Amino acid sequence: MPTSSARPPRIKKNSRMTKADLAEVIHQQVTDVSKTRAAELVSLIFETLKETLGRGQKIKISGFGNFLLRDKRERTGRNPKTSKPMLIRSRRVLTFRPSPVLREELNAHRTASQERTRL
Repeated sequence: MPTSSARPPRIKKNSRMTKADLAEVIHQQVTDVSKTRAAELVSLIFETLKETLGRGQKIKISGFGNFLLRDKRERTGRNPKTSKPMLIRSRRVLTFRPSPVLREELNAHRTASQERTRL
């Protein structure tokens, strides 16, 4: 698929990127994809990720990171309000570990922006 040279939309500081924003980026970057089709693609990707994690499989995206569903066992905790012991039920938690490539890119960006604010 050919891509255009348009830059992705800038997200304001302290803002969030939504599925609609992702679809818009795809629509702008890939010349053959309509907005509707881009939104369908984004939904398909997230559905596939959810189904894969639901089966207990790990997701590894090279250059981005790993998503892993972990089972946490039942344990005794403490109610912070009353300080009384309470049972915390077993549950599944989703963890994300960024790849070294992503971590380095994010830290390089932060260092560059910190340098600009010092000047």
